[in-house]
Amino acid sequence: MLNRRHIRIKILHILYGFYQDSEPDIVSTRKSLDHAIGKMQELYILLLLMIGSMQSFAIDRIEMGRKKQLPLPEDLHPNTKFVTNKPLRALANSKKLQKAGDELGVGWGNDQELLRKIFRDLLEHEEYVEYMASEERGFKHDREYLIRMFRKHMINSELFQDSLEEQSIYWNDDLDLAASMAIKTIKTIRETEEEIDLLPLWREDDDDKEFMETLFKESLAQSDVNEKLVMESAKNWELERIALMDRILMKMAIAEAKSFPSIPLKVTLNEYIELSKYYSTPKSNGFINGILDQLFTQMKEDGSIVKMGRGLIE
Repeated sequence: MLNRRHIRIKILHILYGFYQDSEPDIVSTRKSLDHAIGKMQELYILLLLMIGSMQSFAIDRIEMGRKKQLPLPEDLHPNTKFVTNKPLRALANSKKLQKAGDELGVGWGNDQELLRKIFRDLLEHEEYVEYMASEERGFKHDREYLIRMFRKHMINSELFQDSLEEQSIYWNDDLDLAASMAIKTIKTIRETEEEIDLLPLWREDDDDKEFMETLFKESLAQSDVNEKLVMESAKNWELERIALMDRILMKMAIAEAKSFPSIPLKVTLNEYIELSKYYSTPKSNGFINGILDQLFTQMKEDGSIVKMGRGLIE
């Protein structure tokens, strides 16, 4: 499920493209935001499909061993612990998961060799070796090690990460959140049921989608006014000397501060400083911190920013 930090990142990237466009168009930019959000859902489904596919490769490996002309004892009596891992079987056989992949038009049909290489590498990974050697059995044990193998090997595979970068410009930023959703999905698999429950991108009981819509709309609507505020606070800086990414971050932060009375200023300030550490220059966080702190203090005093709610009214 999307969180507000990821929503801010998505809007930041979309606005960066908007302000670089020689003929920016708000309608197409809004569609780009929807597309970016949709790619997040696709990655989540792809990760679950990848995990489930490991079972078929394990089955193929066992069958090939049995068909050898001179099979070894371990070929005739293979360790089937991984193949019979219950959460893995649930993912491999999930009709809901397959349907979601079909509806989104995503899958690994053209990348079977990539998955096969990831499986081969998995056979040598310490988590897999330890799991297969353990005498312990049980659903919780299966689930714990499946999550470990996914977290420590599958999503960290260099082959896999290179593939993500080639398939979508969004997925490197989406991977951590999509992986956490995949792990949460595995944790919700029940021992007594064969099917899995997929997570929605949006929770029904919160207002994160409204947060996205408002932040995107107000960041654009307030752009000129907020840029003027930034430039007035950065008196010793010319506009061209301030990185575009920094300007967008600060304008988004001001729009958020003015548009969401229930979000504490400290939360907004910290969020955009953190984003600057990942998406702008090494010195940007200090610069942004100084400008926003000064502006927020001034705007609280003149009433441009009003906070409401327990602990927010000063």
